[in-house]
Amino acid sequence: MALMMNEKIKAAEVELLDLEGQNLGYIATKKALQLAKEQQADLVCINIMSSPPQCQLIARGKAKQVVQPKSSAPKKEKEIRLTPTIEQHDYDTKLKQCEKLLQSGHPVALVIKLSGKQGPQAKALLEQVIIDLKAYGKAATAIQLSGKQAAVTILPS
Repeated sequence: MALMMNEKIKAAEVELLDLEGQNLGYIATKKALQLAKEQQADLVCINIMSSPPQCQLIARGKAKQVVQPKSSAPKKEKEIRLTPTIEQHDYDTKLKQCEKLLQSGHPVALVIKLSGKQGPQAKALLEQVIIDLKAYGKAATAIQLSGKQAAVTILPS
């Protein structure tokens, strides 16, 4: 969303907050713009849904950092697939992949597709992966064995 600043604010009157956030009450927009110029600040609309819109004086050039903080949305879970009969080199590669994802803040879902009676072997493999990744994250769930797959989710620490 674009910021409404200074002359782009078309309302006749605004509810004004000063540089410290103190409420100055309802003031004509022209007078608020004049105050902003005197204090070398920008007049920034922070709530356009209210009537009159709520505006604040913010130090010139700082409006984008103050009004639009960076979002801290949780990162997407990444899935890593393994087989119960994985070779050591492939295991090391998958482990490095998991380490990178956990270091960047992504939760990792480890999934092993099962065929036949590979359940105990898959569970042992997942337990080993959890032990090897202990420095980078911790298991969010217990190892889940269903009919056709074994899975565990690891959250970054």
